[in-house]
Amino acid sequence: MKLDVREYAKRRRQLMELMSPNSIAIVPSAPVTVRNRDVEHPFRQDSDFYYLSGFAEEHAVLVLIPGREHGEYVLFCQEKIKEQEIWTGRRVGPEAAPEVLGCDDAFPISDIDDILPGLIEGKDRIYASLGVSPNFDNQLMQWVNHIKTQVRNGATPPHEFSALDHLLHDQRLIKSPAEIKVMQKAADISAEAHTRAMQMVKPGMFEFELEAEIMRTFMAAGSRWPAYPSIVGAGDNACILHYTHNNMAIKDGDLILIDAGCELDYYAADITRTFPANGKFSAEQKAMYQLVLDAQYAAIEQIKAGNHWNQPHEAAVRVLVEGLVQHGLLSGDVDELIENQEYRQFYMHKTGHWLGMDVHDVGEYRIGGEWRILEEGMVMTVEPGLYISPDDETVDAKWRGIGIRIEDDVVVTKSGCKVLTAAVVKEIDDIEALMAG
Repeated sequence: MKLDVREYAKRRRQLMELMSPNSIAIVPSAPVTVRNRDVEHPFRQDSDFYYLSGFAEEHAVLVLIPGREHGEYVLFCQEKIKEQEIWTGRRVGPEAAPEVLGCDDAFPISDIDDILPGLIEGKDRIYASLGVSPNFDNQLMQWVNHIKTQVRNGATPPHEFSALDHLLHDQRLIKSPAEIKVMQKAADISAEAHTRAMQMVKPGMFEFELEAEIMRTFMAAGSRWPAYPSIVGAGDNACILHYTHNNMAIKDGDLILIDAGCELDYYAADITRTFPANGKFSAEQKAMYQLVLDAQYAAIEQIKAGNHWNQPHEAAVRVLVEGLVQHGLLSGDVDELIENQEYRQFYMHKTGHWLGMDVHDVGEYRIGGEWRILEEGMVMTVEPGLYISPDDETVDAKWRGIGIRIEDDVVVTKSGCKVLTAAVVKEIDDIEALMAG
């Protein structure tokens, strides 16, 4: 499921309209990283680079020059060399790049040191993401220093550097209809994977067997990769927030927490479901699960344009604290418990994060010290949870080792919000019915 090249052109135009006059933006591709001797990690393009280009190859640099007479979009990429393509796969190449990718000019990446300083020279400002890649930072400074050596010959080096992130990440925060369509498909695939895990689980399996079924479902539906390492935590492991070993046997009576989402055309889904290994919640598991579910519903009700970012979290926390007091895990005045953050013994993270090309997507949560106001097109997760440590002697033993998180992906709409991941069940009766079937 690919976005149209016109979507990328629209993004570049939007960014260049925000850039100051007589400026240039330079965006490198992601680096190739070594896994171990003679083996590289699978290459995944830098999200900013892909957002502006739709180009997935390594060893490339994208340049935007608003108002350039010979074309505003310049790309440096690998040449098509038959002998190398035999080893590493086909390349677009500079000759075909204008037609395939919509750039105005394309040059071999091997020529960048000769060409790019000339494009930078005379510009007042460079937009770049400094501090992300030391190698790129050094290369950029070498280009600028080369221009400085030519000052006596009339060359004019840039005198300002600006963070590209400030403009680009605010742009990425608001999703277009085309982006939301891809994210909905990623959500549907991920929901199917969670459903399959519930249907096939049985005590005695290993956590990684469920992970394998999730991966199989992702790939069978057209997603090549998970958006992040899948979490499959059974029993006490569900109380570890970022548990990814996934190597323990699943026992009868365990709750299983699965946090997994696929990536589709560089867009992430992010779903968490918690369910009983034997298909039936115990009384204590049911009580805590319903509490987390009620908190999630309260949070989702607060997702609407005009509300601020933290309102869903505030709503979820209040429901959780009220329930923890009711069940005897906390004691005291609810408002004081919230103010003193006493709930963090059992709930130590926020209720969500931005979602998009990165699973923890870009975009500020505060502006001028105030929580950001939600706008149509923003996509976020809603993921309250409770994690009662098996070693927590401050609570009754019957609660210990219960770990629960329920997470959905939600987009802000004109009239409120839409849950993209609603296809996978989360009501207690629905989970038990699905597992019984």
